[in-house]
Amino acid sequence: MTTPPRILVAGGGYVGLYTALRLERRLGRGQAEITLVDPENYMVYRPLLPEVASGTLEPRHAVVPLRAALRRTRVVTGRVTSLDHQARSATVLSRAGEQLHLAYDHAVLGFGSMAKLLPVPGLTERGIGFNSVAEAMYLRDHVLRQLEIAAATTDRELRRRALTFVFVGGGYTGVEALAELQDMACHVVDGYRDLHRTEMRWVLVEATDRILASVPKDLADRATDELRRRGIEVRLGTQLKSAENGVLHLSEGPDFAADTLVWITGTKPSRAVSKLGVPTDDKGRIKVAETLAVSGMPGLWAAGDNAAVPDLDRGGLCPPTAQYAVREAKHLADNLIATLNGRRPEPFHYRGQGEFVTLGRHKAVAEVMGVKLHGLPAWLARRTYYVTQIPTLNRKLRILADWTVGMPFGHDVVDLGSREHPHAAFRDAAEAE
Repeated sequence: MTTPPRILVAGGGYVGLYTALRLERRLGRGQAEITLVDPENYMVYRPLLPEVASGTLEPRHAVVPLRAALRRTRVVTGRVTSLDHQARSATVLSRAGEQLHLAYDHAVLGFGSMAKLLPVPGLTERGIGFNSVAEAMYLRDHVLRQLEIAAATTDRELRRRALTFVFVGGGYTGVEALAELQDMACHVVDGYRDLHRTEMRWVLVEATDRILASVPKDLADRATDELRRRGIEVRLGTQLKSAENGVLHLSEGPDFAADTLVWITGTKPSRAVSKLGVPTDDKGRIKVAETLAVSGMPGLWAAGDNAAVPDLDRGGLCPPTAQYAVREAKHLADNLIATLNGRRPEPFHYRGQGEFVTLGRHKAVAEVMGVKLHGLPAWLARRTYYVTQIPTLNRKLRILADWTVGMPFGHDVVDLGSREHPHAAFRDAAEAE
């Protein structure tokens, strides 16, 4: 009896999940053994993180449980720590702390990316990223906590620091995170008798001469105008030089203090890539051919943020967006199946179908199939697109329920920051004995 080919999928993000889903759907039972390895047992649907931060979406509904979505794939929670491709073996450190050795015939590398930091003094001590559900949830609670601090103090300097919110990075994530959180804060601050929304200071710092560099300039300009109309300072051509002791020193303008610093200046390939002995470019991305096969290493495939995928339609490399990662994953799976069946893999071709940028409730800019939208139509188009794209009917219905129930109501003012210290009450009780 012929042993079915063993396919190892390293990473449970867009590339990992959508590759495994495609393989399950296009391979019959017994045609392959699929194993997916990731430190978490879920995939984060990152375009929805801004709405998690603003509280308009339940955090668990912005993730897809891997075991529920993948019925015929073995899911291993752990990290791929090394790869011996010549022996077709991967070493995995499991969640239980045990070292596993997984044999494979084909391996897919979809580790994704991590935050890209610069040597800014005080950044690691004062800053926070926006790349995970935990960070989105923390930021929501943090903003609400800052409002509570400001409302409870008579110290003008402390109040000013508490109500100053700085976001560094004017790409998709930075703009959407700031816009959603500012929109939420403006709604809930009306419930504070001693605060007014004009006391809040929201600052977006961008090193280049425009925000949203990957969208058409007229849409980016419209988004900039919308943010400024809401009183948000959009500081273009500006860099953060220091954040020591909570005092922000920008390349232009006077220094000022802030207790909120969100760093969203881009990403770089996961550090796992550098340990695998695979060919990479000058930015640490895995070199792949037009078919998404790793250069010079038959049986190894890569796509998404950790790969330098050639863009055959526009030149250069494919952008590191969810829209491209999903299509790359599906094409990779098709090429892998073609290889198993003795057929020739095909080059990856894709041209983006549109851009969506949320700017808060009922506010967005978008370009859909060449048609440019803004305001409520863009906001509705964005929501419609993402709810159709997220995997599993379960998640689609949960997201729709959250949005439907939340439509007639305002933002919730509850700060659940105490969940960051779940043992505190128990320890207090022990100390009281």
